[in-house]
Amino acid sequence: MAEPLSDTECKAAMERISRFIAEVEKVIVGKRHTIELVTAALLGSGHALIEDIPGVGKTTLAKAMAKASGCEFKRIQCTPDLLPSDVTGTSTYDQSSGKFVFRPGPIFAHIVLVDEINRATPRTQASLLECMEEFQVTVDGVTHKLPRPFFLIATENPIEQRGTYPLPESQKDRFLIRVHVGYPEHDEEVDVLSRQEHGHPIDLVEPALSPHEIVELQRLVLRVHVAEALRDYIVTLVEMTRRHPDVLWGASPRGSIGLMRISQAWALMQGRNYILPDDVKRLAIPVLSHRLILQHGATLKGVTQQKVIEDIVHSVPVPITR
Repeated sequence: MAEPLSDTECKAAMERISRFIAEVEKVIVGKRHTIELVTAALLGSGHALIEDIPGVGKTTLAKAMAKASGCEFKRIQCTPDLLPSDVTGTSTYDQSSGKFVFRPGPIFAHIVLVDEINRATPRTQASLLECMEEFQVTVDGVTHKLPRPFFLIATENPIEQRGTYPLPESQKDRFLIRVHVGYPEHDEEVDVLSRQEHGHPIDLVEPALSPHEIVELQRLVLRVHVAEALRDYIVTLVEMTRRHPDVLWGASPRGSIGLMRISQAWALMQGRNYILPDDVKRLAIPVLSHRLILQHGATLKGVTQQKVIEDIVHSVPVPITR
């Protein structure tokens, strides 16, 4: 059993995470909650799917997080002609040594942006499955470990469907969270213009963490206490997604694990060494909604995945814990 986190460790971790978020906010204006969600996914050793219209800062958010984390960053621009080997790498014959040499693809980085993931073919999308779940790549029968931390951020435009390939459920289930950026408020957009008047603010972002520190924070997350009553609460919420009358297929056990893990990360971000029911309730929609498959007639009634999770959260009694 992991040693409980001390108050001193929690406070120090919260301060480091706060500095990181402050650096990202130099670029992304008025979207602190979105930044916090993606940061929690990073600390929870998961991956993030950012789904929104073009131009609201999805790619910029990924770049800002990479720069503020001090991590190696690579971008994969998805197109229909992108091949799996363009992502994972390939083995080429080296005439000087007489051997095949593995040439790593862009997936070998700490933070990888997969831009417009739904423009890649299903075969290329499938090349990401092993990377996301097992943090490794197998090419020509040889397994290559990915660097740690490894954090994949994918962007998706939900409006434009021409030339796109819907993400399979197995792919969506591997994303810890799905978030939306949304339009800025009027004053926030004016602030964006002010910051961009003489250059791009991403040039002002300074590393607030290092890859080693992120791995250390990920280990601290695993030491955040989860009471038995809260584990039962999380499983009950996920079970209810499988019983809801408007849901064809509910969330899998991976969803339960993901909701617990990101709740631990969220608690650490608040300077706590234990999670609260409010953490679980706050994170249920971004963690679980994209894992649901609705009944065919549900959408005709105006039912959404988010609405289903809201109904479940409101209907399940909150446990009382000390």
